[in-house]
Amino acid sequence: SSLLSHFSVFFFFVFLQTFLSVILLDNMANAVSGMAVSDECKLKFLELKSKRNYRFIIFKIENQTVVVEKLGNPDETYEDFAESLPADECRYAVFDFDFITAENCQKSKIFFIAWSPDTSRVRSKMVYASSKDRFKRELDGIQVELQATDPSEMSLDIVKGRAL
Repeated sequence: SSLLSHFSVFFFFVFLQTFLSVILLDNMANAVSGMAVSDECKLKFLELKSKRNYRFIIFKIENQTVVVEKLGNPDETYEDFAESLPADECRYAVFDFDFITAENCQKSKIFFIAWSPDTSRVRSKMVYASSKDRFKRELDGIQVELQATDPSEMSLDIVKGRAL
């Protein structure tokens, strides 16, 4: 009888855990699918990719919508871009990186950078992390993805290494 009560308690907790995880996953999926992407994001990305009008674009989530926060002129450097990211807030960004291969060929790769500093709010980190893939799918032509929690994780050397 004691064994039976242990089993019932065990199964009750398994059921409860399963039930709660389904509800939580459902709510998270709804929150993620509720994330919109402004048309400007797609338009400016196309301009960066095809016309090379911009060196970089920084995006932020505002009222459950991904919007363009900053456009970098074509003559801006990687350092200018890195300094444009807020020190304690999450952002998405794309950077058009020019480099020269070992065979001396001029090339360029479009990086997607998920910036999630350690000092940013936990809720913000969760929202950006859970919406990243959905947003990235809207930007056709990303060649390299980089995730960074502090500037050292997205140094110019790391970017060069990932480009080659």
